[in-house]
Amino acid sequence: MDLVHIHESDNVALCRARLPAGALVNWRGSMLELVSAVPAMHKVAVRPVAAGEPVLKYGQVIGFASCAIAAGEHVHEHNMAARAHHADYAFCSEVTPTDYVADSERATFRGYRRANGRAGTRNFLAIVSTVNCSVTVSRAVAAHFQHSGKLRDFPNVDGVVALGHDSGCGMSSDDEGYRTLMRTLNGYIGHPNFAGVLMIGLGCEAMQVNSVLKENGLETGPLFQTLTIQQQGGTRAAVEAGIEKLTEMLPAADACRREPVPASELTLAVQCGGSDAYSGITANSALGAASDLLVRHGGTVIYSETPEIYGAEHLLTRRSASPEIAQKLVDRIHWWEHYTEINGVALNNNPSPGNKAGGLTTIAEKSLGAQAKGGTTTLQGVYLYAEPVRSKGLVFMDSPGFDPVSVTGQIASGANVVCFTTGRGSAFGAKPVPSIKLASNSDLYRRMSEDMDIDCGGILEGEYTVAERGEFIFRRILAIASGEQSASEKLDYGDNEFAPWRIGAVI
Repeated sequence: MDLVHIHESDNVALCRARLPAGALVNWRGSMLELVSAVPAMHKVAVRPVAAGEPVLKYGQVIGFASCAIAAGEHVHEHNMAARAHHADYAFCSEVTPTDYVADSERATFRGYRRANGRAGTRNFLAIVSTVNCSVTVSRAVAAHFQHSGKLRDFPNVDGVVALGHDSGCGMSSDDEGYRTLMRTLNGYIGHPNFAGVLMIGLGCEAMQVNSVLKENGLETGPLFQTLTIQQQGGTRAAVEAGIEKLTEMLPAADACRREPVPASELTLAVQCGGSDAYSGITANSALGAASDLLVRHGGTVIYSETPEIYGAEHLLTRRSASPEIAQKLVDRIHWWEHYTEINGVALNNNPSPGNKAGGLTTIAEKSLGAQAKGGTTTLQGVYLYAEPVRSKGLVFMDSPGFDPVSVTGQIASGANVVCFTTGRGSAFGAKPVPSIKLASNSDLYRRMSEDMDIDCGGILEGEYTVAERGEFIFRRILAIASGEQSASEKLDYGDNEFAPWRIGAVI
């Protein structure tokens, strides 16, 4: 099969291999001659498209022909462009009931049950910096445990991770940026993948240690300690104090043991990065099938990256549980339209150079493929960045499309496992949460085998169905949540991917 035609109404199809001009491809039982060369995974017109006519993929508008396009012609940036168009939001018009698995038949994993009842998939100690000025101290404390050999005596502790960032000061204490960072820090401090937390501040920053405690109703105790560099007496004294405080936490952290936990306690962050034209029909679709399975077993799925649902948001408003939820999603789209306009950025056409090399031309095309990873169940909630997710089922969390920033928010919102699809080959991990990498095509899986966990390219070859690969992914999620290392964990990714969303002016 030379072409992949996704929806009956599509006027484009995907070329499975690079083909030269003049090549004959099988199209519905007859031969279609290519009038121009078409790279692998790129679009070819399967019928003439007039100038100004919509280009259709997934049965949806992905752009408009900027000139007349002949059947057999390569369709990409040179002859197709994004343009504003209205899609019918049709609030709640396509909601379908979820076929939940009976409680007695629900899957389980082996996790860490914390004192507050939440379940973790890993058992780390954390050092949380309130401000960039305390990051050096935080990393020095973490380095001591990484290099001293002390952790060898505590085999049930997965590690000590320093969460440093580039903010915490030069900001107003009552603006959106401050509130966003506060939610993020609070989400990590209380994350069930941490057995204990040390928060380190400088002492004079906007994001004060005492403010974090007071505004979030937090109290210090044996497994939650704080210090400030200025009050401690400087850098060296702060490092020594930090090492002492974490050393005191190690025995209690090491005493934690895995136990059977219902899959309903899993909160899955779904992400895509370095997408290609196959992502939407292989890896994202298979992850969507796994997401549906987790929801059926009572779990939660957090779908994010608001700029990358642009052009596909109507598919979510139609299956929102209520008009209020649908309107919250539309409100976030409007916020982003304003935010990008005042910053001189075009929201409607953001694919990266790698996305475009992989055959994606417009943000609508990218978004329509990306939305598949959220599955097909009802949208149960829309949350701000790093806002605690209280709903079960599929929810949406507002975030940028930059993967480390988006995943940071999802983890702060409560995700305890991440599934990350890629077509070009993203390198990513996010301590303290395991990240499972899904390749959209088998060439990538073979080329970057050490970085990838699951190959979804066989869907195109008919080796397995989307549903079968979704079941496989679901089982791998349970196994990795139970302690098996993901590829990114084996490569020790995750120390540098804590990246809170920085909103507003630096003053």
